Amino acid sequence: MTGPRLRCASWNVHRAKGTDGRVDPGRVRAAIASALAPGGLDVLALQEADEECRPHGRILDVSGISADTGLIWQHERAELRWGAQSDGFLGTILFLNPCMEVGFRDVIDLPGHCHRGAVVVEARVDGVPVRIMSMHLSLSQPLRVVQMRIIGQYLRRRPEMQTILLGDFNEWRPWGGLMFNARLLGRRFHGPARRSFPSTRPLLPLDRILTDRAGALSNVEVVGTGPVRAASDHLPVRGDVRLLRQG
Repeated sequence: MTGPRLRCASWNVHRAKGTDGRVDPGRVRAAIASALAPGGLDVLALQEADEECRPHGRILDVSGISADTGLIWQHERAELRWGAQSDGFLGTILFLNPCMEVGFRDVIDLPGHCHRGAVVVEARVDGVPVRIMSMHLSLSQPLRVVQMRIIGQYLRRRPEMQTILLGDFNEWRPWGGLMFNARLLGRRFHGPARRSFPSTRPLLPLDRILTDRAGALSNVEVVGTGPVRAASDHLPVRGDVRLLRQG
């Protein structure tokens, strides 16, 4: 049985450093407002949205992004941020539609040469449970496999519900390789690979939206308007995820 639809978007904002080399957080906010917010969003996941090095200080105007999109910033509790000067966890920031009944929130440390992490929210939408996991994975293929193995182990410990993965997976091969193997994750995730990097001439499908329900993902596109192309070296991906009611 089909249920509600979630309009999801994910964008690696490259710490607000645009293709002209300028760091301009206002340009990122304006691009979200002009290119992603119109038509409505339910989920907005940002990566590289805090400073790269400790203390991973804030960059963006999260209250302004919330005002522009109507979405709620999910990191008001200290344990959902890297530290007091951060807006997210290791650069990953998640915003959700206020109509979503949020129950459980968590963060996951992922191993790597550079700090990596994931943000987890479990919620209900019109009574249908859904888990949303935003992440930024390693540039190294072996490390990505290890990181996704940790994600799979985490999922095995949590209640069963439809799960959405979105973020910068740094996987350039459309088929995804071992990191998306169902045995590794404990379930099979579905979603197309759209070219999102580099923003000036997209060649690689590094940024994705996936869900573990076949046929539930539609209208997946890369948003490539002028303001978005100038604001980061990645382009955002956007798509609709249909939540499936159980039996």
